[in-house]
Amino acid sequence: MLTRESRLTSSQLFSWAVRTGRRAGTSTLVLHLAVPSTETAGRRPQVGFVVSKAVGPAVTRNLVKRRLRHLARERLSSLPGSGVLVVRALPPAATASYAVLGDDFDRALDRLERRSQTGGGR
Repeated sequence: MLTRESRLTSSQLFSWAVRTGRRAGTSTLVLHLAVPSTETAGRRPQVGFVVSKAVGPAVTRNLVKRRLRHLARERLSSLPGSGVLVVRALPPAATASYAVLGDDFDRALDRLERRSQTGGGR
């Protein structure tokens, strides 16, 4: 489980990260990463999840969310200091295995990190 400080609970931060953050997608996930200005440098990275009804019924959505929370917790240390990450599950995430979700998560996160190093946008 993600710690309280690591959970993204503010709807304003959710919207801000999706609107202004860099985006990278795979067949099962889309990741939005936004890094606030330097005044929030002391904060820990935060992660939020969007799993819509398009993914499937409640049982399936909850399974996908549990898997994504676990994957995000394992990768929290690789996020920028005060970064805000929003993970949006796509409908194919419902049938994807944990390993496939992990590979897609890593691939999208690697793309986001490469874009931040090269200064690229969306």
